[in-house]
Amino acid sequence: MQSLREKIGQMIMVGCQGESLRRDEQLIFAEYAFGGFIFFKKNCCELRQILSLCRSLWQGTPSWPPFIGLDEEGGNVHRLPQPFTHFPAAATIAARNNLDLAYRAGRATAGELTLVGINLNFAPVLDVNTNQKNPIIGERAFGDDPKSASAMSCAWMGGLRDGGIIPCGKHFPGHGDTDKDSHFALPVVAKSLAEIQAVELPPFVDACRHGIEALMTAHVKYTDLDPNHPATLSEPIVTGLLRQQLGYTGVVFSDDMEMRAVSDDYNAGEAALLALRAGVDVLLFCHDLEKAIEAFEVLHAAVEREPALRALVEASYRRIGALKQRCLKEFTGAPENALEDRLKSLNHQRIVAEIHGSL
Repeated sequence: MQSLREKIGQMIMVGCQGESLRRDEQLIFAEYAFGGFIFFKKNCCELRQILSLCRSLWQGTPSWPPFIGLDEEGGNVHRLPQPFTHFPAAATIAARNNLDLAYRAGRATAGELTLVGINLNFAPVLDVNTNQKNPIIGERAFGDDPKSASAMSCAWMGGLRDGGIIPCGKHFPGHGDTDKDSHFALPVVAKSLAEIQAVELPPFVDACRHGIEALMTAHVKYTDLDPNHPATLSEPIVTGLLRQQLGYTGVVFSDDMEMRAVSDDYNAGEAALLALRAGVDVLLFCHDLEKAIEAFEVLHAAVEREPALRALVEASYRRIGALKQRCLKEFTGAPENALEDRLKSLNHQRIVAEIHGSL
């Protein structure tokens, strides 16, 4: 029987400080039993180092295996160093208008991630890139119209999944028509519900129909859906729209709770509590462990006081557990002495060339 603290720990995903775990990180991770870890370029130096870091996180987790994830979209959002393949951006893949090629690009991405023990990719981007002044989406999207964005992103997602990596589509209910970067400010979209349903939602609807395992929320305020909160903190959007109207039953991740679209208005504990009430399952704190700990303790104290919050934690814990039990059966990393040869044998530069039209 898992304790309440262990269940709340499963709902928090954190970043690591460097290329290997420091002693203080090991102690904190053992105490709080966080459910997952996210990598950035600072964590990814070379093949064997990444494999070693993944293995240490996998072996050091006391309960369920951890989500070990990153943003490996291709194009400018690319965390892994050479000799990993640098795949083209989503827009470049989509320009080929070839669903099989999109599938193979997703499958190839998964093939490289599994070699070092990564099991979750915060991709594909499901946003429809309709605002040419958008500072953050652009080429990361698979299209500027809902139909093409849906078809290409679902094909890429299918390849990622079939290659053994959990896909997490983002950013619900859409980040494509914003003129601000939510890392630095809160974007506000004043579209009507009908407009959102016509443009922003179709790729998410299709992803839900295809059983996508996880979705990430947007730190974007949609005034017609919720005039008071960004989507990540909004019960009408996460529970009302995504869970109830779209019928989504998978795991919902927040975007990084340290981004200024959230952190300018809420401290870590306040934001975590609002996200829990909204219906988010996993909260990301990508850089500052102290904020993750603050969020954990605030959630724990509040859940002990409020039975309704306890029910939300239990529901999230069941969804997280179901996904982990289905997808994280064993550590996928290759033997260290075979790593370079296995990556080289994949020869994914041929897919890159095909995407660029060189083959």
